[in-house]
Parts: sequence; structure tokens; C-alpha cells
Amino acid sequence: MANSTPPAPAARTRAAGTTTAAPSPRGVTMADVAKHAGVSRTAVSFVLSNREHPNVSQDTKHRILEAVQTLGYRPNAGARALASQRSDWYGIVTEIVTAPFAVDIIKGAQDQAWLDRKFLLIAPSDQADAVGPNQGMEDAAFEKLLEQRVEGLLYAATFHRPVHVPKSANEVPTVLINCFDADGKLPSIVPDERAGGRVAVERLLQAGHSRIGVINLDPNIPAAVGRLEGCREALAEAGLELDPDLVVSGYATADGGYEAACQILDRYPAGEGRPSALFCLNDRMAMGAYDAIKERGLAIPQDIAVIGFDNQELIAAYLRPKLTTVALPFEEMGALGVQTLASLTAGQPITAHQQMVDCPLLERYSV
Repeated sequence: MANSTPPAPAARTRAAGTTTAAPSPRGVTMADVAKHAGVSRTAVSFVLSNREHPNVSQDTKHRILEAVQTLGYRPNAGARALASQRSDWYGIVTEIVTAPFAVDIIKGAQDQAWLDRKFLLIAPSDQADAVGPNQGMEDAAFEKLLEQRVEGLLYAATFHRPVHVPKSANEVPTVLINCFDADGKLPSIVPDERAGGRVAVERLLQAGHSRIGVINLDPNIPAAVGRLEGCREALAEAGLELDPDLVVSGYATADGGYEAACQILDRYPAGEGRPSALFCLNDRMAMGAYDAIKERGLAIPQDIAVIGFDNQELIAAYLRPKLTTVALPFEEMGALGVQTLASLTAGQPITAHQQMVDCPLLERYSV
């Protein structure tokens, strides 16, 4: 007896050859769009590049756009960039991806780029240390971004310092953020350290403090130089001088701040001569100074006021009392970096080779 059982659906489908995989949107070409819409490839090209043509009616345009939507067509960005020399991409090389303290630089740059209908490609580099960044990794980061035909480059650092960038950075407009070109060739965006130091000490003077101790960073770095200059300027305007015995440099850590504060306070155990305020040149050092002050039975701000610098949120907002500090304008620097890069890529002049951004005072409870 003949087998009357019909073949399984899968077998019948294979035999008939009627089932084919749906084409991936990545494989859809402009020719596919033209065929689906029943128009020429030239007409598709005009519509997708937003160019007007007398032979392309509104109905034709509608059919083409409908075909694009149906097929999931995506333009070949690489080919378009080659043809137009514009990619709508900026590249950013930064060590900040491994140092979240300054991540707002990326946020500011990304938000501004989005407003300009641009996008950021981020290439990480090693965190800089006493020896310097991994130059091989930095060179590779610049090369990879240039291979993507970015219109311009940003280079962002975690801390204010001179840098050397690869020669390839000169192939497109390049702007440095929170650092400056040691060779003086590339434009940069940096914090106004001197104005920040001045506003910190003016706040202490306003609160009635005239004998102010300073817990300094490495005295040779731009942040220390600028912030100390601002401190001296504010004191001079009040008819005062900075007592060198009240300035102690230390490591930019809580331990460094603790040790420096101990030195200052132990020189003047009580009464006359002891400073009534400490200006700590970063928030981590202020955190250490808090411990030194409290160990000596002193209260903040009743006995000694403390002001920091950086506005490192996980420190300043959670010390007790909360720390009054001067903020580094990371987000503003990132946004201004993109604005400057947009001017350069458009062939427009920029206002200054080095632009400085104000460092605002954030009032809390330690002054």
C-alpha cells in the first residue's frame, strides 16, 4: 500500500525551495531601494542626499522613502564620507575613561556635539602617571580615529598639564581640553586656576579670616602655580601677605593633606599665630585636613574654616560638614572644546589660542 502521509512541512519547503532568509538591512543597497520603489538609482541618490531634481516628483520621493523604511536601508557612511569629505564624527582621545573624576568633560563634549548634530567617537588612552602616558597606545588611538575620517579631534586630560600629541593630530583640526600643547601649536581649553584660587581666598577673607594656611599641590604643576597666584592676589588686595610658614606642599591625596595640615597646626598648637582657615588645593587633601583638625579637638568651621578645590563630588558633598570648594568646570570645558572644534572645521577664526573657563565657588558648610 502506497504511503499517503504527506511530507513534513519543513521537507516540503526545502524541496520546493520557497523559503529564503530575509535580507539583512546591512545587505540592502541603493539599487535594491530603486528596484522596490520602481525608480532609477539616480533618483534614489538625489532623494537620500536631499538634493532637488526637476524629474523627481513628490510622489517619487515618497515611494523612495517608503522603500527605505520597508527594506531598512542604511546609507554607507564610509562611502559618503569619502565622497563629501564630511563624516559628522568628531574623535576624542582621552585617559578619562579610566579616571571617572573628570568624566564630565566627555558629557559636556557629547551634549554639545549632539546639539550640532555631530557624534563622538571615543578612543581611550592610558592614564598618565609620573612617567607619562603610553605613547604607543596614544598614537594608535589617533590613527584609528583618523581612519574613520573624523572631521576633527579632541584630546582631553584628567589634570591640567602640558602635553605632546602625535604629529598625525595636525592632519585635521584638533583642540586640547584641560591641557595645553607643550609646543604651543594647537588651541586649548583650560580652567582659570588663578581666578579659582582668588575666589577661594576672597571667600575666606569675606568670612573674617586674615591668617590663612595653604595646603599646596606639587608646586611646579599649572594648578598649583595658578591657584597660589590667585591666593596671593586676593590677600594683596586686602592689604595682606601670604606667610610662607603657612604654606606646605604635599602629595595630592588625603594622606598628603593630613600630613601637611599636621605640620601647619603643630607649629601653632594654640592661640596666636595659628591660622583660622585652610585653603586646600584639592578636595582629597581637604579630606585629610579634616582628620588632622578633628584629632586636635578643633571644630570646622567654628575653630578652623576649610575650603577645597575641584568639587570632587564623592568627597565634597559627603564630608561632615560638607566642603565648600571651587569647582573645576569639566562639563563647560568639554562643550567649549566642541564649539571651538566646530569653528575650526568650518574654517572660522577662533577667539583665542588658549581659552580659560571660570572655576565657580560652591558654597557648603565648611566656611
